[in-house]
Amino acid sequence: MKRFALIGAAGYIAPRHLKAIKETGNTLSVAMDVNDSVGIMDSHFPEAEFFTEFEEFEAYVEDQKLQGNKLDYIAICSPNYLHAPHMKYALKNGIDVICEKPLVLNASDMDVLEQYQRQYGAKVNSILQLRLHPAILALKEKVEKAPADKKFDVDLTYMTSRGKWYLKSWKGANEKSGGVATNIGVHFYDMLHFIFGKITKNEVHYRDEKTCSGYLEYEKARVRWFLSIDAKNLPENAIQGEKLTYRSITIEGEELEFSGGFTDLHTQSYQRILDGKGYGIEENRVAIDTVESIRTAPLTPATDNAHPLLEKVSQQ
Repeated sequence: MKRFALIGAAGYIAPRHLKAIKETGNTLSVAMDVNDSVGIMDSHFPEAEFFTEFEEFEAYVEDQKLQGNKLDYIAICSPNYLHAPHMKYALKNGIDVICEKPLVLNASDMDVLEQYQRQYGAKVNSILQLRLHPAILALKEKVEKAPADKKFDVDLTYMTSRGKWYLKSWKGANEKSGGVATNIGVHFYDMLHFIFGKITKNEVHYRDEKTCSGYLEYEKARVRWFLSIDAKNLPENAIQGEKLTYRSITIEGEELEFSGGFTDLHTQSYQRILDGKGYGIEENRVAIDTVESIRTAPLTPATDNAHPLLEKVSQQ
């Protein structure tokens, strides 16, 4: 049984990590969050220690180490801009990491983390759960079997409505979240690279605090993409749920259906990590480079490569 800590226990994604720790037969020793709305812990690990101050969390982890109870993993679900410092803390203490996406905001942070891994002998693992999804794996196999010179035409559209709170939270600050493309899209860019190979072109046609759109070219695909948290961009057939969402990926005009099959992907990710098969820093590099470029590159005038929905935005 491995001993885990969790940073960011009050966050949206934390329940998936708690479930994965439990379902893989391990235990949560301690959790930390600046918010104390962490009642979800009682459903999984009611005996776990909990702190709202990072200094108290640090002291507990280090005291446990002195007592011969060193943690095996620290799972990190904190805000994006804190991922790098929280990973550094774990690595300096010789504790392996399981970090939510985006792994980091800047490509340079990955080089520093690699130095930490070498120096302290601990490892960074990441959650790239779309790489485990059956529909994604089936598409990857199809692409690999296609003729060597075949380039697939792909449209990626993802819209998830967010209220006024969003822009007032850390998610609305580019320097903290990485902007819309990073915060809601980084796993899609990883998926595209995973399926279609090396990236050869990255154009950004539109970018504001709620919406961005552009064109990516990979070895095996031409991709028009559109991401938004603005409810005004949603089509009438958006899915009514916890929040209005619309997600569509078409390949050669055919819809990729992958809305199901997500329930246990975090548990599968944890099991792979425990088996020594986790995705590390290098597997994240292309996606982080992609979103960093989307965030910082000069805009390119929209051409024939523009996503069809971009016209709707320009008319608003």
